[in-house]
Amino acid sequence: MAFREKTIRFLNKLFPIKVKGDAIIPDTETEYQLSCIINFYKRPQLLKNILSGLSEQNIDKNIFEVVMVEDRGGSEEGQRIVDEFRDKININYHPLDKNFGVMGYSRNFGINKSRGKYLLFLDDDTIILKIDFLKNLLNIFENEKTDVMLPKGISSYCIIKDQYQFHDPYFPTNRCTAYTRETIKELGGFISDFIGQEDVEITVRLIISGKKIMKTNKIQYLHPPLIYSSFNKSASVGYSFASLYNKYPFIIWSFLLINGCRYLPLIFFPVTKKIRNKITFSIGFLIGIINKLFKRKTGYNN
Repeated sequence: MAFREKTIRFLNKLFPIKVKGDAIIPDTETEYQLSCIINFYKRPQLLKNILSGLSEQNIDKNIFEVVMVEDRGGSEEGQRIVDEFRDKININYHPLDKNFGVMGYSRNFGINKSRGKYLLFLDDDTIILKIDFLKNLLNIFENEKTDVMLPKGISSYCIIKDQYQFHDPYFPTNRCTAYTRETIKELGGFISDFIGQEDVEITVRLIISGKKIMKTNKIQYLHPPLIYSSFNKSASVGYSFASLYNKYPFIIWSFLLINGCRYLPLIFFPVTKKIRNKITFSIGFLIGIINKLFKRKTGYNN
C-alpha cells in the first residue's frame, strides 16, 4: 500500500470522516449492465471519436447505455453529433442545467440520469481502440468482484518526445474509471461544488471505506498528456480541496492540502519537463488555497 494511502487510513482512525457526496441515486432497477457517462462541451470531432469507439464494441448494444452530459446548457454541435449515433448505440443526451464548469455537479448529474449496474466515466478526448474494451471491463467486474477499476492510460501523443512522462498511467481519473453502482451509492457520489479533480477526492473516501480498487492493463485507453501550461486548472483544484475545511477533520484536510503542494520544494531543482510540470501544478494549487482564504472565486473553462 502506498505511503499516502497508509497515512490517510491512519489519520482516519484518529479522526474519522463521515463525508458523503451529493449524488442523487435513483432507487430503480438497473436497465443496463453498464452506463458510460461522458461529460463534455462542444468539441465535435473528439466527441465523434469516443462515440465511434463505443459504437464498435463487440457486445450486445442493448446491455449498455451512453449518458451524454453537455455543459453550459448544451450546444447545437453537441446535439448534432449525438443524433448521428442514436441508431448505433443507446444514447441519452442531457444538457447540464446549472453549475456550469463544476465537475462534481456535472458527474453527479450524469449519475442521476444513468441506469447501469456499473458506471464508466469517460471524457470526450478519451480514445478507446480495442473493440473488446467494454466486454473485458464487464468480465473483470464479474470475476474479480472489485469496487473500482482503473484501466491503464497511454499517451495519445506518444510520438512527441517526453510528453507523457507527466502522467501516472493508473491515476484515478474520471477520464476513464469504472465504479459499481453500489459503491457510488454508498459514498454518495461526488461533492457537487468540487470544480476539478473530483475523482481524486472520492478516491480518498474510497480508500478510507476500504473499497477494492483494481488497476489493470487488460483494458487500456489513450488520452492526451496531462500538462499544466498555466496555473488556472490547478488553482481550481486547490480551491476545491481548500473548500473541504467544513467537511473533513482538520488534520486530514491539512494533509490533503500539503499533499497538493508537495512539489513546491522542487522549484529549486527544475531540471526536467516533468519536474517543471509538477511545480506548475503545486504553485497553482497553492494559489487556489489562497483564493479560497481570501474568498476569491476560482474556476476554469472545461
